[in-house]
Amino acid sequence: MTAPVLSDAGVGDLPEVMATMQDAFDPAFGEAWTQSQCLGILSLPGVWLTLARIDGKPAGFALSRVVIDEAELLLLAVHHDHRRTGIGRALLERVAVAAKSRGALRLFLETRDGNPARALYDAAGFQAVGTRLNYYRGRDGTAHDAHTLERRLDHD
Repeated sequence: MTAPVLSDAGVGDLPEVMATMQDAFDPAFGEAWTQSQCLGILSLPGVWLTLARIDGKPAGFALSRVVIDEAELLLLAVHHDHRRTGIGRALLERVAVAAKSRGALRLFLETRDGNPARALYDAAGFQAVGTRLNYYRGRDGTAHDAHTLERRLDHD
């Protein structure tokens, strides 16, 4: 496999982001954002988008923000054809470096209970710091907890 090329992205890259998101997120949980939601968040200060491409084609992305000294990974998606190839880890590390350079001391994310990406987050040094019981609802009505994870950036 060709190594992924990670780059800063913007509103002009949203068609690629939306296609990747539709592929990456299981529709049973309704976690994918709409293009309107992505446009709205990208207009806010402190928000940035990172796109991973392989051979010029979108393979994954990360949407993040910093507020004062805290960063949040809002969305992370890797196209199913490129999972378990290191793209998710590369995106996470790029977000951590960018967040730290923007003054963040901690990086947070929230993930649904049972999300297979949890292993990636654990391996990348994230620790559980909270749980929101029954936060997510699957399309079948099943409730799933949300786990808030934190990675200290002042120790990196």
